[in-house]
Amino acid sequence: MKKKFSFKIKLDVFLLILLLIISSVLLTFSGGRFIVDFKSVGFSVAAGTENAVHSISSFVTDAVSAVRELAELRSKYVALSEKLKDYELLQRSNADIRRENRELKELLGFADTITYKNIPAQVTGFDPDNLYSGIIINRGTKHGVRKNMPVLAFQGSNVGLVGKIVQTGRDSSMIIPIYDYQCYVAASVQTTKHRGLINGQGTADLPLIMKYVQKRAKDEIAIGDRILTSGENNLFPKDSPIGIITGIKVHDYETYLELAVQPIIDFSRLDYVFVLNLSGSDGEAAQ
Repeated sequence: MKKKFSFKIKLDVFLLILLLIISSVLLTFSGGRFIVDFKSVGFSVAAGTENAVHSISSFVTDAVSAVRELAELRSKYVALSEKLKDYELLQRSNADIRRENRELKELLGFADTITYKNIPAQVTGFDPDNLYSGIIINRGTKHGVRKNMPVLAFQGSNVGLVGKIVQTGRDSSMIIPIYDYQCYVAASVQTTKHRGLINGQGTADLPLIMKYVQKRAKDEIAIGDRILTSGENNLFPKDSPIGIITGIKVHDYETYLELAVQPIIDFSRLDYVFVLNLSGSDGEAAQ
């Protein structure tokens, strides 16, 4: 009996200790440490996901903003480019206006020095039928222009003969230039007064040819001498500059010299001309 009681006491003690251990474990669990850990893990996962979503959203937002700003910058660039073109065009226009004003002032000054009544005109085109190497101007019979009137031009500081009027209309006329092969001009060498007859070779790219200059003048004429109108037949005003001697030919079978003459006027840049009225009257001018 005594042994049985002793064993029962030991068993009771064992059970008490076990219950104390279990109670301790349960108290530990009930302290919330595991629950807090689970919550921390869940919070970390949720926070990471939220950060990732926020980063992606920010990237997309920034990309859209960047595209929008790029489109706005491109639009502004195009607008500024158009304004720059307009500004450059305005600058060129202003430069052209200043140039034209300067040229017109020079032309007006030149017109005042001409002793003959003159009609300023602007070159507007060329002969469409190629009957002549014609130059069309914007003055006609209503402005006083008549057939065979001589035409001069002023370029820089140079004055030179352009040709003569061969056709007239009410508001326009045509000039046959001195480089046309059908145009003949009585001329003389400025330094020696030796005379000859000038005509062209059909194009402004080739020099004029002066013929019938006496051979004995060979030693008196030099390259660089100026050729002027001689004023014969009163068709062209006397002493109007024509060109510069650039070549001298002597043909054994002929009794005359042949001179190559470069026109003073650059016909490729011809813009304004002056039609001269040598009679000093208005002639057929109409109002």
